[in-house]
Amino acid sequence: MRVTATSEQKTTILGILKGIATTRGAGQAADVDRTTVAAAATIMLDAPQPDFDTLRSPPAAEVAAVLAPGSEVASEAVRLATVMALVDGVLDPQKLDAVVSLAAALAIHEDYVADLAEAAHGQLKEAMAHMVRENMESVTGTPWTGNTTNDVGAWALPYRGNGADPALAARFLALEHLPETTFGHRFFTHFRENGYDFPGEPNGLNAEFSVPHDSAHVLAGYDTKPAGEILTSTFTASMHPRHSMAAHVLPVIFSWHLNIKFNDVAKSAIGGLHPAPFFDAWQRGEKITVDLFSPGWDFFAAAPVDLEALRRRYAIPPIGVPLA
Repeated sequence: MRVTATSEQKTTILGILKGIATTRGAGQAADVDRTTVAAAATIMLDAPQPDFDTLRSPPAAEVAAVLAPGSEVASEAVRLATVMALVDGVLDPQKLDAVVSLAAALAIHEDYVADLAEAAHGQLKEAMAHMVRENMESVTGTPWTGNTTNDVGAWALPYRGNGADPALAARFLALEHLPETTFGHRFFTHFRENGYDFPGEPNGLNAEFSVPHDSAHVLAGYDTKPAGEILTSTFTASMHPRHSMAAHVLPVIFSWHLNIKFNDVAKSAIGGLHPAPFFDAWQRGEKITVDLFSPGWDFFAAAPVDLEALRRRYAIPPIGVPLA
């Protein structure tokens, strides 16, 4: 998602982020706000780390003049502002309204902006339902018309009862016998260490989701703790940019940082978003040369390949900013 921006545009974007951070509380900024602006500068914008206190928040007319409404730079500014509005772990209507206003001024009409507006004004369930639909469309590659609770659950767990597929499960179980350094063996170990059933087993998740998602965990090197789930989905959003914000970034921030549960069985947590590793994952996902969610990617062809060799083949950079 990195774009080419001029020095003036970078400064303007950083000023926007400060403005979002200080929307509430008479201009007071938390430490995480300062950290986020610094990380956005050095990692996302390839700019020097600014002095937060002397950054100027530009007026709306100047923002539109500098960032060219409808441009990719403008779109990037709104995405970064969205993260800025949520990084403190609070669903703050004033901050979200500021992002929505920014999007309008910059002619960015992506669906996730409407989700922010709904979440800010008492329509959280509607916003979350839309995120679920966008996620399903992103994963499956087709429009999703099902019920956002029952039908998604049935799709996610297709191997229960008469749906069990022992032959498919056997293919995954056989990965244990590959050399330990291979991608396939590490994938097998990832499932076993986390107590997951494989696709085909009764409690296994749909292979259409679990294979690319858990492959992203293994290839990117992120664990399944809340912070690791955020990083994996952010990596995915750049790698597979279909409804990237609404389908991948916002849902995990809501779940694993704001502690908002999407349904009765979904997990949630507080404080999983760490700005510098988050932006690092954003950039790493952009550089991978394959899309693990593409129908053309062949998991079983990749399984026997040495993991480090496969990372090099796919041009996945090493983790630049590890979690503390």
